[in-house]
Amino acid sequence: NGDELPRLAHAVAQPERQAIILQRRICITLALVSPRNGDPPTIQQGLQMRTVILRMGARLPARPIQSSMENIMKKLLFALLGSTIVALPALAELEAGDTAPAFEARASLAGEEFDFSLADALDKGSVVVYFYPSAYTQGCNIQAHEFAVHMDKFTAAGASVIGVSLDNIDRLNDFSADPDYCAGKLAVASDESGEIAETYKVIVHDGRDGATDTRGVEIGHGFASRSTFIVTADGKIAETIGGVSPMENVRKSLEAVQRLD
Repeated sequence: NGDELPRLAHAVAQPERQAIILQRRICITLALVSPRNGDPPTIQQGLQMRTVILRMGARLPARPIQSSMENIMKKLLFALLGSTIVALPALAELEAGDTAPAFEARASLAGEEFDFSLADALDKGSVVVYFYPSAYTQGCNIQAHEFAVHMDKFTAAGASVIGVSLDNIDRLNDFSADPDYCAGKLAVASDESGEIAETYKVIVHDGRDGATDTRGVEIGHGFASRSTFIVTADGKIAETIGGVSPMENVRKSLEAVQRLD
């Protein structure tokens, strides 16, 4: 009930901020579709939803408030995972003026594996290094599609783009070739260990057991925050982009490299 919220908020501490943001988005979603008859959630249901979210954030066992309500919450948490929690800007990331850490990784383009080297890519011009939560999740699907659609504009501005996630290379082979997303135009690199994300000080959130992607396939890895670094040919970070929607991220990335041209 409502009396329990102060104790839970204290238990959650910093992650409670993420829970509140997630709660607001979920409440908006549930306002459109009722669990039963199309009516918006009641105040009591709203309190129940917040309690479940806070308990999940604090890693406390959720009380059996309403099994149907909790099931809805869990499904929404998984569905929004790629575009909500992990879309929050990471703290203490590298900033403009910092040197971009060089890295090499196994990557995929149009379903074909290759060895990506940031140093080699910078020899040809600026590079957009974008970290994203996972292939085949809602926000990441949108972002990959937008990068692919506008790839010619990035090329015209003298920039290349590399996506980085904790997906294994097999998942990325599928993703890079998928005509609805990377469409054979966008290269994506595998950072299974999270070491590349760590060098860029990008926060990696723990994965959730049983979480599945938009194909219904278990994801099975952690989620890097959605963070983009515009790296100039001299290896310096010109701009960082985070805390915006996937589409806005691509738009801002394109504007950034066009300013460099």
